[in-house]
Amino acid sequence: MPLNRRKFLKKSAATGAGVAVAGAVAAPSAQAATGEKAARPVRQPKRYELTVLGTTDLHGHVFNWDYFKDAEYKDAAGNAQGLARISTLVNRIRAEKGRQNTLLVDAGDTIQGTPLTYYYAKVDPITAKGGPVHPMAQAMNAIGYDAAALGNHEFNYGIETLRKFESQLRFPLLGANAVDAKTLRPAFAPYVMKTFCVKGAPPVKVAVLGLTNPGIAIWDKAYVQGKLAFPGLEEQAAKWVPKLKSMGADVVIVSAHSGSSGTSSYGDQLPYVENSAALVAQQVPDIDAILVGHAHVEIPELRVTNAKTGRAVVLSEPLAFAERLSVFDVSLVFEKGRWAVESVSSKVLNSNTVADDPKITKLLSDEHAKVVKYVNQVVGSATETLTTVEARYKDAPIIDLITKVQEDVVRAALAGTSYASLPVIAQASPFSRTSEIPAGNVTIRDLSGLYVYDNTLVAKLLTGAQVRAYLEYSAEYFVQTASGAVVDVEKLTNANNRPDYNYDYVSGLSYDIDVTQPAGSRIRNLTFQGAPLADGQQFVLAVNNYRANGGGAFPYVAGAQELWSESTEIRTRIAEWVTAKGVLDPKDFASVDWRLTRDGTPVF
Repeated sequence: MPLNRRKFLKKSAATGAGVAVAGAVAAPSAQAATGEKAARPVRQPKRYELTVLGTTDLHGHVFNWDYFKDAEYKDAAGNAQGLARISTLVNRIRAEKGRQNTLLVDAGDTIQGTPLTYYYAKVDPITAKGGPVHPMAQAMNAIGYDAAALGNHEFNYGIETLRKFESQLRFPLLGANAVDAKTLRPAFAPYVMKTFCVKGAPPVKVAVLGLTNPGIAIWDKAYVQGKLAFPGLEEQAAKWVPKLKSMGADVVIVSAHSGSSGTSSYGDQLPYVENSAALVAQQVPDIDAILVGHAHVEIPELRVTNAKTGRAVVLSEPLAFAERLSVFDVSLVFEKGRWAVESVSSKVLNSNTVADDPKITKLLSDEHAKVVKYVNQVVGSATETLTTVEARYKDAPIIDLITKVQEDVVRAALAGTSYASLPVIAQASPFSRTSEIPAGNVTIRDLSGLYVYDNTLVAKLLTGAQVRAYLEYSAEYFVQTASGAVVDVEKLTNANNRPDYNYDYVSGLSYDIDVTQPAGSRIRNLTFQGAPLADGQQFVLAVNNYRANGGGAFPYVAGAQELWSESTEIRTRIAEWVTAKGVLDPKDFASVDWRLTRDGTPVF
């Protein structure tokens, strides 16, 4: 994140002492040459250049490797991933600027997101007695991070795992707005202060304030309720920044696990904005730069004017997965007895321009090999090949597997509660048109490839009328087809550019989708257990957190009462289900819940 205030002093490699940036020396004047009294040369002010480097949303990416495909990661844009690439970029910049003139920070979401992080949370957990050091801790320590903010996904495996990870770091995890639920005192370090010596001038003091996302209170309620609270970023920044300035901070950097859009995915469930980094910059004086996280977008430089001071605050977000590195250049000048930030600028560097750092490769090759072996282990066998090739227009058994797993997990979670007697239905989308679980041996990798997103499971309470509206909205995915016309499956779906992941199956019901009807009037013969669906009947919808929080703009679900949620990925639940079964047989999960019709006649 940009820092408007200083280049860190250069230290002599031989002595380790600070080397001041010398002022300009005036040339001899004509007066001196003729013996006249020379004018006193004007001394130039001391200056200092600081470089702040930033990553965010690493999500367990150490190497440029796709564990789900068992191959090097590739995408259409040519991106590369992994901390090993970031290490190479950091080393290059430190060589250019001087190690003593740089600061490296992260904006959160570190220990969740890949089979690597799952393995060291669940399979060979870092919390076990004599357990391993987390690979992300090893990598970040080796690279030499100075601080990291907490992300919401840091809480996904529980507080014990997070605290163990924290203890393995050689730098602080920051969260000024992660407070004890009872005392409201900080539960993690709010900030870190770094001092940089400048020869011939007072040292430069740089404060890094860490802020995390209020949504943790919703997304990881099972772990944090009654233990931790997460007030708003603006409120806590307004509390802490003046304290940091009073402690002598010349530069204030905020590492915020919060996007810049000013929006929230959780509606009005919380009184705090989810993506509030720009609001912090606008409302809280004396911040020089903000490293932005959480949103997984690329922002080379965003300048936000502070409403109280009129100064620009520089924001930068380096995408995610270690695909980018933010670089803030901060210029400081020493005048009138103090350091002041003269300018801040930022940019992002692309990890695909460099190779892996051999030091990181050597350090974590064993851990990587263990995880590759793990994801390729056989967990069961399939009686037949299951594929998503036709899943977007036919009720495919491979998608029924997802809904069956979700139903079972939610039923077990609600057992013994007042909602245990309600019928559970589930949604799932055909994410991919090429996923396949082959007949014969089934690996964890096969199952993970079916559900490629990091979604987790939520239980929502809906009425029959709301379920009908949900289905009607989902059916807008199909292009209206004239009566009697030939149905071309290549032109039948993705109406109004709606992506496949925003078309939902809903299990536990029976219904037709008549593609000859206009949007909003396509759901026919909607029944539950053989009887017409009653508008007032209550259902528990097992739904992924993306949809539950408003993703896709499906009606009612975001505002519906939440009965339960968890932080374990749905793809992990699928792997657990198949492992327990041993044999993947469609008779155990497949059902024909819906079909496409044309004037009441089945299309297929």
